Amino acid sequence: MQEPEEKRIVQELLETEQAYVARLHLLDQVFFQELLKEARSSKAFPEDVVRLIFSNISSIYQFHAQFFLPELQQRLDDWTTTPRIGDVIQKLAPFLKMYSEYVKNFERAIELLATWTDKSLPFQEVLTRIQNSEASGSLTLQHHMLEPVQRIPRYELLLKEYVQKLPAQAPDLADAQKALDMIFSAAQHSNTAITEMERLQELWEVYQRLGLEDDIVDPSNTLLREGPVLKISFRRSGPMERYLFLFNNMLLYCVPRVIQVGAHFQVRTRIDVAGMKVRELTDAEFPHSFLVSGKQRTLELQARSQEEMISWMQAFQAAIDQIEKRNETFKAAVQSPGGDPQEQELQSEELGLRAPQWVRDKMVTMCMRCREPFNALKRRRHHCRACGYVVCARCSDYRAELKYDSNRPNRVCLDCYTFLTGNVLPEDKEDKRRGILEKGSAAGSEQSLMCSFLQLVGDKWGKSGPRGWCVIPRDDPLVLYVYAAPQDMRAHTSIPLLGYQVTTGSQADPRVFQLQQSGQLYTFKAETEELRGRWVKAMERAASGWSPRGPNDGDLSD
Repeated sequence: MQEPEEKRIVQELLETEQAYVARLHLLDQVFFQELLKEARSSKAFPEDVVRLIFSNISSIYQFHAQFFLPELQQRLDDWTTTPRIGDVIQKLAPFLKMYSEYVKNFERAIELLATWTDKSLPFQEVLTRIQNSEASGSLTLQHHMLEPVQRIPRYELLLKEYVQKLPAQAPDLADAQKALDMIFSAAQHSNTAITEMERLQELWEVYQRLGLEDDIVDPSNTLLREGPVLKISFRRSGPMERYLFLFNNMLLYCVPRVIQVGAHFQVRTRIDVAGMKVRELTDAEFPHSFLVSGKQRTLELQARSQEEMISWMQAFQAAIDQIEKRNETFKAAVQSPGGDPQEQELQSEELGLRAPQWVRDKMVTMCMRCREPFNALKRRRHHCRACGYVVCARCSDYRAELKYDSNRPNRVCLDCYTFLTGNVLPEDKEDKRRGILEKGSAAGSEQSLMCSFLQLVGDKWGKSGPRGWCVIPRDDPLVLYVYAAPQDMRAHTSIPLLGYQVTTGSQADPRVFQLQQSGQLYTFKAETEELRGRWVKAMERAASGWSPRGPNDGDLSD
């Protein structure tokens, strides 16, 4: 009579197991032992190298030779009375998890094998002698070492076929299915070990590029993204090349080394992901830019494209969300991770707790506290480390401890000093009363009837420069304010428009227009004819005494 299909599969399992044990014997008792013997006698290569190459092959060989193969052989011999193998595999399957160590070490073992074959002649001679023997079948050691990696998937395939061939009422069906699940678990265990090995290898390579600094190397970290970006400078006109490494718990802000011997990057700043915020910036001068605000520092960064910016922001947000899921303390930050896109200042309750976004030097021409104009000799620009304002030396002649900088004293402006320390300063050090020109252009621009840059033509403007930020505020609709920069807190000129005559320029340049009254003549030049037309209309209305009746009445701003 023809044997049942399930018995044929068990017979195949036994035969492949016998061949596999013979291969394990070759690896452990021949290759491993012969190389160890040569290492001890010749001292031509270290014993530890041999042990690293073969990992835990001795344990694997003993398990299969002394337990797994004999149990399979016994069960097939008794097949007539006990036609089942599910219980045997269930009993022994948990031991197959020892393969994880071998699989995890496999890639390193192959590299060591190649290195010492080239490096040591005695090592090479032992390998060649065994590989040319009849037992090896003229196959290389690398070929034999691959068999343990492939063995558990082979068990899974055979056992799956065995379960499929069993009759529906077979007594071994339940045990065989459970044994298959256990084999699958062992296979997953090996796959997890491979994944973990690859992760650690990639992490180690990153740490080597960073110089293996003690406070950075952590095997529990996960690298989420790395790549070049541009850093928008507060002082320089153009952005600077930088490189980011985003891990699950920190951002490393790096500078590429000119001479890349050893470390390829120098870590400038480490910013914790905990408490971090990220949002897109709306900056016409620097498209595809975004803000990363952390406890230690705030960075304005620029990507090479919109897609790259979105990808970076998604990576940052994923890291932030992951941290906040593990730490309930930061749930409030999840509810509004981006903040108001137009928000430039920190909320007062955040002063000193996180690094502020610095206002760029070129965006202001005067101190944002006392409104005195900056100059290169007597009044230079400084940044308040608490709020990020550009201030003069007199207005930032205070120091306060900031929590985001490990409670070290930092230069701060008067307002932040008072808030952070609670100290009340003498009256002679308080801000002066605001003068007629001290209407902030940033606030005026947001609530203006008309605002834009205009070229200031002629000698009338003196040293104010070739271009001004011009604003007709909604709350002062009959006055034109001219600023040097959009975020200045004080205008350098104000012109009451009531009674002025507005005229267009010559046909040679239709973008020019003028204000004229009683010998006073101011000449402006817009960037386009359309912009000139809007300015002429706005100034004619103001010159006639017109005022807006509602919040949206008469708005001519772009």
